[in-house]
Amino acid sequence: MAKALVIGANGFIGSHLVDALVADGHDVSAFDRFSSGEPSYRSSGVELLRGEFLSRTDLDSAVRGKDHVFHFLSTTNPATAEADPTLDIRTNVAQTVELLESSAAAGVGHFYFASTGGAIYGPQGKESYGETDRALPVSPYGIGKLTIEHYLHYFRTMHGLDSTSLRISNPYGTRQHPHKKQGLIPIALRQVAMGETTVRLGDGSMVRDYIYVEDAVRMITAIVGRDRRHDLYNIGSGAGYSINEVFDSLRRVTGIDFPIEDRPAPPTFVDRVVLDVSRYTEEFGTPSIVDLDDGVRATYEELLISLRD
Repeated sequence: MAKALVIGANGFIGSHLVDALVADGHDVSAFDRFSSGEPSYRSSGVELLRGEFLSRTDLDSAVRGKDHVFHFLSTTNPATAEADPTLDIRTNVAQTVELLESSAAAGVGHFYFASTGGAIYGPQGKESYGETDRALPVSPYGIGKLTIEHYLHYFRTMHGLDSTSLRISNPYGTRQHPHKKQGLIPIALRQVAMGETTVRLGDGSMVRDYIYVEDAVRMITAIVGRDRRHDLYNIGSGAGYSINEVFDSLRRVTGIDFPIEDRPAPPTFVDRVVLDVSRYTEEFGTPSIVDLDDGVRATYEELLISLRD
């Protein structure tokens, strides 16, 4: 099987991706800072590459001899990118271009990029968004992701670096850090578990496409190493849930009727983002999707264990 490198292997999606690639028989290398100590992935036989994403030397070394590179590391999230848009440009965008340069020079066979389906389409008032719809992001985070997608086209044209952009919707699940400023479900579950007031942005009608992380990873690995018709795929459940519906799920799972504090939604937040995944299903088949309550339950059970430790 292929030699695969996961950049951001100790992160939320990256750690699950490492496990899935190992299970599929790939020779996997895991690149990250690993500043928290033990790796988050569970698989054995993984080459651990401790390094800095902002170091070109570390990137050059990591990509050498690799067939597939999976770029699943981000130095910002939607909140931090909005607080300082230049940080996203200076770190995420600029350093990803360097990673692409390193990959092209090393003769990497295929580059997979974790883009965003939650922020890249922008406020267009549609029921769902397909890959042929215009990308009109209004947030620095989404703008940065779209910029990188364009650089993938450039490197394919100029250097022959084959690539696939994966527009992932709103992933949630185990190993998602509840203390970070990204991810409604883990943040709200932590607030519920700690007896805190749960924050709701807007009136609760905002709709997102939530996908359990293991479902998203299975969709991604089904593409790896296969002939494909496109270089861009939406990765999502294809279904939308409002914030209020998510909170109803949290109540059912936890059995707690938690207090809510309403705050204004940032102007860069869009009212509805649901992904049309028909391009994916027509080519790779219909994936199994975990029910929202079941996914929330698995996330909550892991959170309770971590809070006891």
